[in-house]
Amino acid sequence: MASFSFRMNSHTIIFLIIALPRSMAILDAHYYDQTCPQAENIILETLRNASLYDPKVPARILRMFFHDCFIRGCDASVLLDSTPRNKAEKDGPPNISLRSFYVIDDAKAKLEMACPRTVSCADIIAIAARDVVTMPGGLYWNVLKGRKDGRVSKANETINLPAPSFNVTQLIQSFAKRGLGVKDLVALSGGHAIGFSHCSSFEARLHNFSSAHDIDPTMDSEFALNLRKKCPKPNKDRNAGEFLDSTSSSFDNNYYKRVMAGKGVLGSDQALYGDYRTRWIVEAFAKDGGLFFREFAASMVKLGNVGVIEDGEVRVKCRVVN
Repeated sequence: MASFSFRMNSHTIIFLIIALPRSMAILDAHYYDQTCPQAENIILETLRNASLYDPKVPARILRMFFHDCFIRGCDASVLLDSTPRNKAEKDGPPNISLRSFYVIDDAKAKLEMACPRTVSCADIIAIAARDVVTMPGGLYWNVLKGRKDGRVSKANETINLPAPSFNVTQLIQSFAKRGLGVKDLVALSGGHAIGFSHCSSFEARLHNFSSAHDIDPTMDSEFALNLRKKCPKPNKDRNAGEFLDSTSSSFDNNYYKRVMAGKGVLGSDQALYGDYRTRWIVEAFAKDGGLFFREFAASMVKLGNVGVIEDGEVRVKCRVVN
């Protein structure tokens, strides 16, 4: 059962408290209150500074959180570097484009100076994922903390990440394996409000889509032509791509309005409006930004509980096990 309370100012701020089953009781919003009370301020300040120099940092940190939790649960296994004997998650094909690991490294280094061996890398990612949503005027929720860092990271397990070409059935199945429902799928897809994607993730929709259509017919035609200019074939610019929302500098519900208009960049985004199981939720979130905020916060807390481990460690450096 979730309970919500609200405070309205120039931005909507949502405080979320979740009463968890006993098996999940290791997580607590006040976990560091006594041992490292400055932890969240240190993480937020690090993120703010990094985002000033690179506006793609928020999108990259939020994606990092999803990709971490979807493999072995929220255990910071995505941060571990490969070794001569093991290829780690960050070097798996879907994660090659993950960036901004240095931001987590910077936050961890500052936390080690303030509170040695106290704040886990898994908690840093979870807190940072909340902060990058809060910074552009989105929403705030209490992050439950107390995660431990895992010691295993395998690149071949990244095959289990949902692909940008997935249809709704595939997406539902992928989320269900993590204990997440259809509402969570649509709500968490709203994280694309501050997302960015390289051409490689959606260019199949723009060129030789099928024997009958050169361009994916679910795309707005003018929008598709603009994307083709940014992602020509062949494309020599590996960094070329598109923000997943036209208002990517702010966290809002405009993403859903664009999906309804045929302007979803990824095939998996546009698919949400083409399937009866998810279409009504897209419409509800497009109509009511407050509803989207509430459901996104609840789903982020739920995602943050996936695969939490009790027998891990608190890494001194996030890239290597102790």
